[in-house]
Amino acid sequence: MSREVTDDLFFGGRLRLLQPRRGHRVGTDAALLVAAARSRLSAEAVAADLGTGTGAVGLALACAGAARVTLVEIDEDLAALAAENIRRNGLEDRACASCADVATLGTGRGPAEPSAGSCDLVVSNPPFDDEARFRLSPDATKSRAHGATPGLLSEWAQAANRLLRPGGAFVLIHRAEALGEVLDALENRFGDVRVLPVHPRADQPAARIIVAARKARRGPLALLPGLVLHDADGAFTKRCEAAQRGETTFALD
Repeated sequence: MSREVTDDLFFGGRLRLLQPRRGHRVGTDAALLVAAARSRLSAEAVAADLGTGTGAVGLALACAGAARVTLVEIDEDLAALAAENIRRNGLEDRACASCADVATLGTGRGPAEPSAGSCDLVVSNPPFDDEARFRLSPDATKSRAHGATPGLLSEWAQAANRLLRPGGAFVLIHRAEALGEVLDALENRFGDVRVLPVHPRADQPAARIIVAARKARRGPLALLPGLVLHDADGAFTKRCEAAQRGETTFALD
């Protein structure tokens, strides 16, 4: 691999992750997604992490008890790093990496694993910077990780729907302003939708949303009490600090 990488800790030091020194790197969004997804992680669950990057979220779920996690990443270099991170964390029996376009998952054009109807849980931190509205990074990897093309969210929701068993859970994190688009993508595929707003500070509007839904289920949308990231002095709140260490679960009920 030609990119310079760093060797970093994640999930309270339980995971060691190789990741590019420049470009998209694991951050707070990944830690929050793990904490939320764990509330939908049943014993011996089969899971998929869409747009995994170097594998942080999916590998954390493997550490938290998932029986099998497939790390799906379209970028060949990042997929190779995800595979290496599986090996160096001794998770070969619980995880595999697949270099693939998410839109092809569960179809004849896609990889054999994850297969259609095989998953209990699908998680995603999808690209969510609208290319028409945000100036994307000149770094190609970071641009691909953050740049959302029209229809991408609907394609990824459709892929999650193909992969999940009936009643399986789809959990994702996105920009708060994209709530309408997220709900549109879930419509007619998912129900029992839970939305957790994430506020930078208690007196500020939400900047992120964590959304959980179940395949082929009915039920009204529920807007949950908001999660606050930082205290007035800028430090993480106790709840979010615990999420950074992999020591808490965000209930989505």
